[in-house]
Amino acid sequence: MTDRDETFKKLAAEYTKQTGIEVAIELFAPSDAYSQKIIAAAQANVLPDIYGILDKKSIVADFIKAGLVADLTAEFAADDGAWEKSLFEKALAVNRFEEGNTYGVKPGIYGAPIDVTNMQMLYNKKLLAKAGISKPPATFDEFLKAAQAFKRIGIPAFVSGWGELWLADCFASNYAFNIMGDDKVFNTFRGRVPYTDPDWVKVFEVFRDMRDKGALIDGIVTKGNKYAEQDFALERAAFSFNGSWCVNVYKDMNPNLEYGVMPPPPVSSAHALKIWGGAGSSFMVNSFSPNRDKAIAFLKWLTAKDQQAVLSTETNNLPSNRDAMQMLPPVLESFAKGMENSTHPTLWPLNEDPLVTEAFDKGIQAILIGEKTPQQVAENVQKVKQRQMTKERK
Repeated sequence: MTDRDETFKKLAAEYTKQTGIEVAIELFAPSDAYSQKIIAAAQANVLPDIYGILDKKSIVADFIKAGLVADLTAEFAADDGAWEKSLFEKALAVNRFEEGNTYGVKPGIYGAPIDVTNMQMLYNKKLLAKAGISKPPATFDEFLKAAQAFKRIGIPAFVSGWGELWLADCFASNYAFNIMGDDKVFNTFRGRVPYTDPDWVKVFEVFRDMRDKGALIDGIVTKGNKYAEQDFALERAAFSFNGSWCVNVYKDMNPNLEYGVMPPPPVSSAHALKIWGGAGSSFMVNSFSPNRDKAIAFLKWLTAKDQQAVLSTETNNLPSNRDAMQMLPPVLESFAKGMENSTHPTLWPLNEDPLVTEAFDKGIQAILIGEKTPQQVAENVQKVKQRQMTKERK
């Protein structure tokens, strides 16, 4: 969140003015380096009063079970649940552990979301006009035809940071839900549907078709998201796949960029195409902090409507506070509409085994570089799935 440094410090100064309590803000990038810093601080017992855990829910659970995260359930429930009711449920869900959760964590809410986010596609309005395309594609077939039009004028159609496997995995999950629906996806995770099922092969074929139609920018399998953001902002590609945080990033990179927001174009009309969405950034309170109560009070203030409106307006991120949504800058309205049809792994009834997911994502990369066919990738992922299921039974 280093792009928000100035705004956070402005809010911290305002809080000091209102309460007399000084707040020091320190932000670190990239995310991997920050995560390593937090883990090292936890091991050395020098965590700050407030911090974020940029990792899977299982890692958040490990921090909680180690006693490093304060349980905020009582604070959220105070005053007839006013704090909890003010925030989007999908944002809170990332930090909520329900009764009987598989992580062995005491039920409760362990973090405060400061924004929400979702993943959609962006399109460059000027480049579409240059290619003779009057409106953004409404279907995947239309997108592939658009890619051919861009190929004719020498402009790559699509860029995304697929050197980061999670982004490609997110894109694939959109099409998995679109092609086969929720039940079949989750039954695959349960081991009842194999990855060799024709519908899963169709998901892999999405990436093959994008490759074969020349839709992808060169080097997409090694491109980090920051570099992909530069490519789109500097008009080196017509479409991108990114999260709502990109609005602020693009503003800094190219204030004159003319672009629109659209969901990934569906392959099928059989099921709704869902997009990833939910909590963006969340803050936890260090349960060992001598400033625990002050830290909680600051988070309540930071997630209140007025402060959320400042964050949203000045950093172009979707607020976690419901009331602040009414004050959105126009550029974020399309992203905000996408929240209605959003989903997220933290909200799913179950998640796939991490080794299976890794094989799945690396298989996508193998397709993109022409190393394997969709069928070969499906067969390999299923082998890993069967091996993991055998281990579980033992």
